Amino acid sequence: MKIGIAVLGAGRWGVNLIRNFLEHPNSQVLAVVDPNRDSLAAVQKQFNLDASVILATDWSQVQALPGLEAVAIATPASTHYTLAAAALKQGYHVLAEKPLALNLTEAIELCQLAEKQQRQLFVDHTYLFHPAVDRGQRIIQQHQLGKLRYGYAQRTHFEPVRHDVDALWDLAVHDLVIFNTWLKQTPIEVRAIGTVFPKEEGRGKKEEGRRKKEEGRGKKEEGINKDAAEIENQLPPSLLTTNPAEKLADLVWVTLTYPDGFQAFIHLCWLNPDKQRRLTVVGSLGTLIFDEMSPETPLIVQRGNPDWGGKQNNSFESAIASQPTSIRHREVLSLEQVEPLRRVCDRFLTCVQTNTPCLTSSGAASVELIRILSTLSKSLELGGQPLIPF
Repeated sequence: MKIGIAVLGAGRWGVNLIRNFLEHPNSQVLAVVDPNRDSLAAVQKQFNLDASVILATDWSQVQALPGLEAVAIATPASTHYTLAAAALKQGYHVLAEKPLALNLTEAIELCQLAEKQQRQLFVDHTYLFHPAVDRGQRIIQQHQLGKLRYGYAQRTHFEPVRHDVDALWDLAVHDLVIFNTWLKQTPIEVRAIGTVFPKEEGRGKKEEGRRKKEEGRGKKEEGINKDAAEIENQLPPSLLTTNPAEKLADLVWVTLTYPDGFQAFIHLCWLNPDKQRRLTVVGSLGTLIFDEMSPETPLIVQRGNPDWGGKQNNSFESAIASQPTSIRHREVLSLEQVEPLRRVCDRFLTCVQTNTPCLTSSGAASVELIRILSTLSKSLELGGQPLIPF
């Protein structure tokens, strides 16, 4: 029997969710909700939706829809907690776009609510379902890189500039989840420094107009569930206040230190002229490179021996003479050709059917990531002070 789903949000990512759920044999898209009527019209035209699919501007219009079992949330991050809490309270399973919430208190609250309602809370950390991340994890866990030295990542682009979260909360979680998965560890110390760039006058007016537009959209999305506001008002004050709207960092440098001494350095920016999606792990026997912007060669292992075989050389010059190059072989790794988001949707539907959590993408797993992001935000506020995730 197909699982009835409502997709909240018909923007860039919402459209991808709609497409995947429409194509999946075990799901039936019953409704699409978005405050923007033009977005709804575009979705109707793009997918030639059946007349039975409800297109609504307010979540309250489909809350009691017969056959509805699950809700997929692809709205601005600042609305995730409110919508997820409301859906869970109504007894629906929830797939939420990252981040699950913007502070630790709300994330924990959602997990507790899902457990109380005995419903699945699934967070769309798409990279956990990427074939390159699967293959990279096997490479590292089989010790093919030797002793791991350090890692670094670049995640940059030129717009969109968000107005509800900073570059840290918008971008960092992807590289954080990959490093944690590959290393099978979580950081014991984190550090972040950032910059807010002054906006050009013309651009500033443009962004001000966009901000007001999004604020208007936010007000409409508050109406997506009036009951949700009551839930939010009942919560205790947040323990961790993050991302003040007036100072959202455009550029952030992150340092993660892991229990075994491994360090990862992440460059995040949404004002870069070149788009980068690259993550590297360097070991004593080779280097693993995941470059999403190289579709023909997304995952590469450069095998070599930077330690020059471990030989005791009397000088740097003699070491160079005995080993002309440290990179002796470059291997492009073959990957399964499958869309990661398709895997996400498939796993979510399986979790709903069996009412069992996905250990890597459950609400509880997301809480740990939000704990780290919240600590990074605190470090950012303190000018880059190293902190232990709390």
